[in-house]
Amino acid sequence: MTRITTDILVSGGGVAGLSAAAVFGAAGFRVICVDPAPPVTEETADGADLRTTAFLQPSLKILQEAGLWDRLAPHATDLQVMRIVDAGGKTPAPRVTRDFNARDVSSLPFGWNLPNWLLRREMVARLGELPKVTFRPGVGTKSVLTRDAEALVTLSDGTRVSAKLLVAADGRNSPVREAVGIGARTIRYGQKALAFAVTHPEPHHNVSTEIHRSGGPFTLVPLPDRDGKPCSAIVWMERGPEVLRLASMPEAEFNAEMTARSGAIYGPLNLVTRRTVWPIISQIAHRFWAERTALVAEAAHVVPPIGAQGLNMSLADLRVLLELCRAAPARIGEPPMLELYHRRRYAEVAARVTGIDILNRVSMQGAPAIRDLRAAGIAALYGLPPVRKTLMRAGMGVRLS
Repeated sequence: MTRITTDILVSGGGVAGLSAAAVFGAAGFRVICVDPAPPVTEETADGADLRTTAFLQPSLKILQEAGLWDRLAPHATDLQVMRIVDAGGKTPAPRVTRDFNARDVSSLPFGWNLPNWLLRREMVARLGELPKVTFRPGVGTKSVLTRDAEALVTLSDGTRVSAKLLVAADGRNSPVREAVGIGARTIRYGQKALAFAVTHPEPHHNVSTEIHRSGGPFTLVPLPDRDGKPCSAIVWMERGPEVLRLASMPEAEFNAEMTARSGAIYGPLNLVTRRTVWPIISQIAHRFWAERTALVAEAAHVVPPIGAQGLNMSLADLRVLLELCRAAPARIGEPPMLELYHRRRYAEVAARVTGIDILNRVSMQGAPAIRDLRAAGIAALYGLPPVRKTLMRAGMGVRLS
């Protein structure tokens, strides 16, 4: 049986896991990254992730340090304005619209949007440039045994890896989290999300628009033009049975229904990719560490896709872990370091999970009185400049304390 020694083993080769491997590899650590499923790196391939990720301003520095941003920037679409629309009247037409412009708080956009399948492609390419990183797609984590001095991980191909630190980036149903005995609190909403891309006749002008009515937000996020037409990614959250109905509709009927749900703000919407369905939950692990193990990304926390918080919270996890590893490279994975990681991340993550949970529940409501209250709240928050600017900074992931 082959045995390999490394500084860090990253279990999980999704966007978060690939980011972790690049972050630590670029910093000079020896890294092995494994995932049982090879990444899908083409939009039209089976299993392609058609969601998009908006990297917010605080994530830019760590992407640059990892050598990822130079690869991603040419494909990124600026998010200059965050628009909140309430369409909770008798018809799905905008009745309250409020814009949050990044120039009010920064010289940079709020963030930059990219398709997830493209992120995987560019991140895998970056790992190939890093001499101390080994990426092993198609190989998963089979078992975990932790000791004072190491995490001893057996991979699905029989290889045994001795790592100073095991980074669990293996998703909301994390096998590593289960193996080290950490539970999680999960909130289920009875919701699912449709993710797909559309073209439309009216330009988006780099405006990300979140439309609230009932069932959950309908969000249009700017993408580069497609075939000479303005293009947006859409995440459409609804009750589970409604999402399944929408996913199975004939395309022409679906185009008409989603155009109506959007309030036709960009004119008629035309589907240009497959429709993919994703479950919606909130989840937070009971703690973010175990012996020689750190939980990051969805192994540690999951939130509904509101306000582009998910992956940006994950990159904040990596930023803290990297700072701690750099500060004491000889003590990577020791309990004091991992306890400090937990303390620096848990309270902030828990607050964001709670806040997004509340926003999602409010967005789901269809009762007229609650919809009216939601509309009044959107209008009131926009009308108070100090509150508006505080919300914008919080939305970007900037710590307010």
